[in-house]
Amino acid sequence: MTKKSTKAPAKKAAATKAAPVKAAASEKAEANKIAKAGLVDAVAEQTDLTRVQSDAVVTAVLEGLVAAVREGKSVTLNGVGTFSVRATAARTGVRPGTTEKIQIPAGKKLGFKVSSTLKSSL
Repeated sequence: MTKKSTKAPAKKAAATKAAPVKAAASEKAEANKIAKAGLVDAVAEQTDLTRVQSDAVVTAVLEGLVAAVREGKSVTLNGVGTFSVRATAARTGVRPGTTEKIQIPAGKKLGFKVSSTLKSSL
């Protein structure tokens, strides 16, 4: 006959207690987000379009925005803000964990500037 360890169930109990805390924090963070499906539902509610038609509209707008930014153009959404591509200069950095100096090449990044209308309404 083998002897069972009493420590194993204690570890499981600790793991099950920690999981709901993480899940609750995750649910709270998710409550502050809206996904594409939420935008589709909002468009469908505010217009006479079906959900399928609203999905096509939202998809077309997002694809147009992404295509314009990839071409290097700025996209302005009145009352929301402006998406633009910003150039970054080459620079010298330090590798984390060591003091080794590394050269970071020039590149591009996506920038977003919030409109003053939206900023003042927050």
